[in-house]
Amino acid sequence: MAMSRPRVIAGLGAGVVVLSFASVIIRVTPAPSIVIAAGRMAVATLILTPFFWARFPARRAELRGIAVWPLLLSGVLLAAHFALWIESLNRTSVASSVVLVAMNPIFAAALSPLVLRERISWRIGLAVVLGIIGAAVIAGPQLGSSAVTAGNLLALGGAACAAGYLMAGRRVRPRLSLLSYIYVIYGIAAVLLLAVMLLTGQSFTGYKWQAYLFIGLLGLGPQLIGHTSFNWALRYVPAPTVAMAVLGEPVGTTILAWLILRQAPTLFEAIGGAVICAGIYLAAADVMRLPEPSS
Repeated sequence: MAMSRPRVIAGLGAGVVVLSFASVIIRVTPAPSIVIAAGRMAVATLILTPFFWARFPARRAELRGIAVWPLLLSGVLLAAHFALWIESLNRTSVASSVVLVAMNPIFAAALSPLVLRERISWRIGLAVVLGIIGAAVIAGPQLGSSAVTAGNLLALGGAACAAGYLMAGRRVRPRLSLLSYIYVIYGIAAVLLLAVMLLTGQSFTGYKWQAYLFIGLLGLGPQLIGHTSFNWALRYVPAPTVAMAVLGEPVGTTILAWLILRQAPTLFEAIGGAVICAGIYLAAADVMRLPEPSS
């Protein structure tokens, strides 16, 4: 079935909107970061389980012949992304964390020609530059503090892992249905994060009911809708284009933090957000110039 280019853009846009709630929800969740990360992925995997196993013979036939290492690598990098980024929210500001973790397009753009043999258009190149400038403007005033250096580095590590996750996924996503792909990698990430949680002495019990409510919302919304929209788009557009769409998250998160957490955006955040929006527009324009994709 043919997939229209406006539909690809709309899907990515919807994913960015839902994903923008993640940082705010995580910030108010009364639980350790590794518990939040593991719970988020476990909830998403559990919701997908009956849908995957309902047609297991078809899923098994689909997975037969698919290389294991890209799926495993994608799941490992996804787990690392969440472990690093969610912990960064405990050590630095929401604004710094979300803009730094959104730096993954620069990693994706650098790796894509080498790993995936995908050409980078001038629009994507300029969009990445604008995105990086905008992110730097937003986070710049806070990056000079040594107290938040560790959190900033964790966010950057999360960005690098997110880029690798997209790179690995791009190798196998076109040959797998969306459900088969996300069930496998979300499951791998959930198992790894749960193992880390247990190895570090954390428990999934004993928290306030709000913690379980927020973790459930993270798994259902930002994970199943937000991240899944990016995995869906990987079948139709280059990985750097998908990664670039994630730069919309800092803008959405800043607005939500203002409305929900009463953290009004600074002048730097407003200017940086405008620059990022310009980059997102260029990335969307690049998608519109791609040949009409098919499933």
